[in-house]
Amino acid sequence: MGLGGCIILIAVGAILTFATDWKMEGFNVTVAGLVMMAVGLIGVAAFTSIARRRRAVAPPVAQTTVVDPEQERRGY
Repeated sequence: MGLGGCIILIAVGAILTFATDWKMEGFNVTVAGLVMMAVGLIGVAAFTSIARRRRAVAPPVAQTTVVDPEQERRGY
């Protein structure tokens, strides 16, 4: 699940928790919204930690010079 999916989970969870007043037997819409927001936040945290590791900058490698013996012999 990407970052967009996590944000959608948070948004849908917030809508279910704060913007609805549905009453259903055997299913609590408010708790379902809270669970969706929690899963979305965990997903965002996991995604950002993985993305941070991918962007790690490697130290520069020493540049080597390749000398062609044929050009060296001709004096180039």
